[in-house]
Amino acid sequence: MLRETVRALAEAKIGPFAAAVDEEARFPQEALDALVSSDLHAIHVPEEYGGTGADALATVIVIEEVARVCASSSLIPAVNKLGSLPVILSGSEEMKAKYLAPLAKGDAMFSYCLSEPDAGSDAGGMKTRAVRDGDDYVLNGVKRWITNAGVSEYYTVMAVTDPDKRTKGISAFVVEKSDEGVSFGAPEKKLGIKGSPTREVYLDNVRIPASRLIGAEGTGFATAMQTLDHTRITIAAQALGIAQGALDYAKGYVQERKQFGKPIGDFQGVQFMLADMAMKLEAARQLTYAAAARSERVTLGASSGKGKEDLTFFGAAAKCYASDAAMEITTDAVQLLGGYGYTRDYPVERMMRDAKITQIYEGTNQVQRIVMARNLP
Repeated sequence: MLRETVRALAEAKIGPFAAAVDEEARFPQEALDALVSSDLHAIHVPEEYGGTGADALATVIVIEEVARVCASSSLIPAVNKLGSLPVILSGSEEMKAKYLAPLAKGDAMFSYCLSEPDAGSDAGGMKTRAVRDGDDYVLNGVKRWITNAGVSEYYTVMAVTDPDKRTKGISAFVVEKSDEGVSFGAPEKKLGIKGSPTREVYLDNVRIPASRLIGAEGTGFATAMQTLDHTRITIAAQALGIAQGALDYAKGYVQERKQFGKPIGDFQGVQFMLADMAMKLEAARQLTYAAAARSERVTLGASSGKGKEDLTFFGAAAKCYASDAAMEITTDAVQLLGGYGYTRDYPVERMMRDAKITQIYEGTNQVQRIVMARNLP
């Protein structure tokens, strides 16, 4: 029922704007409005803070169905979870009430600030500093590749509080868009997901109260990595949706396109391509749903143990496999449409461009393979 509801909403109120959102590289406000009106913009927020309290699998299904018609729009529920999960995992009750309630109502969005110009895969090499000053912290630094930057009201920011301890000297904070000293760079000009703004976030002597520290000092990196264990699965979901959209379109096209006197879908070579696309997609879906089930079973706040290691492997495997599959499936969809697939008059070239980022963000697929190797079941 959830899938049918989200699919109907996506096809009616999000899909019709997808091409324009991509062409104009603008934020999909229509999608945000539609998702908020149906309480689908942040369904992971627990009920006690005004949210739906949906589990990890339900969140995956929402993201998957939105991504099927518009990958940029699927980053609204995905990044709301990414940005707010550190608060859910490690924040105080007061912090949860303050920041999760507006998120649940749709009054604010949440972004996640981990990467920096010189700290990508090596997140432990970050230079953003947070210095304690009485009852406040003062933050200085630059965060790069921040999804929905400038649109979101709240930002989970990782910053160094003790430079001598490397990753154990990193702490997490909530920064608000309205805080003095917060500013944003120009939107990046990207290959895909053009409707989701990606910008630098500048922190210039940003003074925030110590109550905005998420958890204890020095626990930020552990919270960041724990967050990614859960949210990599949402990138797998996005990849599933993009791939499903491309397969659906290609399947319809080959039944209508005629060459040599019959639909090209009657040719065995085309049938084999479609079969391989569907097989890879279904394998990716089963792995992603299995990872979502593990995400739900891992006790929030647990930082070690067999369940944690299991989730780390499955989250990385789902993200890696699903995004690789999405890249292959969307590329094949373009091939099946021939010259038409290479034009912007048809959606598969957009889907191919959008699929590429799923192999890169929230940890490149090369890094995912390192993570998997270190956490073999």
